[in-house]
Amino acid sequence: MLPPAAPSAEQAPPPVPPPANVLEANEASIAQAAAILRAGGVVAFPTETVYGLGADALNPAAVARVFEIKGRPLDHPVIVHLGSAAELAEWARDIPESASRLAAAFWPGPFTLILRRVPHVPDAVTGGQDTVGLRVPSHPVALALLAAFRGEEGGRRFGGIAAPSANKFGHVSPTAAEHVRGDLGEAVDLILDGGAPAVGIESTIVDLSGEEPVLLRPGAIAAIDLERVLGMPLRAPEAHAPRAPGRHAAHYAPRAKLRLVKRVALLEALASHKGQRIGVLALEVTVPRLAASLQRVVPAVAARYAHELYAHLRALDAQNVTQIFVETPPQTPMWAAINDRLARAARGGEQGLEDAA
Repeated sequence: MLPPAAPSAEQAPPPVPPPANVLEANEASIAQAAAILRAGGVVAFPTETVYGLGADALNPAAVARVFEIKGRPLDHPVIVHLGSAAELAEWARDIPESASRLAAAFWPGPFTLILRRVPHVPDAVTGGQDTVGLRVPSHPVALALLAAFRGEEGGRRFGGIAAPSANKFGHVSPTAAEHVRGDLGEAVDLILDGGAPAVGIESTIVDLSGEEPVLLRPGAIAAIDLERVLGMPLRAPEAHAPRAPGRHAAHYAPRAKLRLVKRVALLEALASHKGQRIGVLALEVTVPRLAASLQRVVPAVAARYAHELYAHLRALDAQNVTQIFVETPPQTPMWAAINDRLARAARGGEQGLEDAA
């Protein structure tokens, strides 16, 4: 008996349409997103770092909805995204000359300034602190959204967009619209799909609210480049430093427990977990005797590694692994941001975070 004929192209099932709240970023969808934000809604949008979950930064009720969707602690501040450095004085006071130099050097880009806030900035944005985090993103969709959102309507002024990462608090940050949809579903009014971010990890954060500059979070912009512009060294944060995004000891964690393992110990670690479903994120070289679906291999190039890190962690999580072994990256200044994220992700696994980015 002959096998049944393969279905023809005409018989093939139709493609699955995208979810109703996910739209390709274009002029029409960006205008729609801006209108949602002005009405107090919540919109996810791409930046050059990760996807952000945005709300009108001057609308405490809208910002509160962002916190609710993420499951984010109310005392954890969010970054306000601006359309240009010219808007800085609308949000901050006592702006030092060093802030202007850093803004000129690194904005638009993956860089956040912590400054003393002006009185009208809501506590919902700052976590009740006297400081506010500000940055100008470089992603064209983010800038277009900020431009469409800014202005006046019905006697109200609109400007900055408060936007933490668009995922559940403590989890792996999203670098694709599908990540946002998978994490937050229909709770988000609109998700703008602008493709993969160019950087892939969160912004560098520098605190200039005190007498000396403090590096609160490493990112794609290296400390040495910041110090070159500042003309002075960056201090490490002390206990009284302002609270800032991404500084919880346990953060950026996949569902599976994450362990950092040196290459020489990798095979031994896999052997000691025989029978378990283990995923591996390796440097340069594949891991022998491990299924291709359970490993991701990345080059030992910091920028490339950062760009792909969160997508790889999510892909391994999707394989229903119980643990993810990450080959320990180089311990050099260029890898500082990556090592920071992995160390926090590993602590997240140790603490068993299930709903904690």
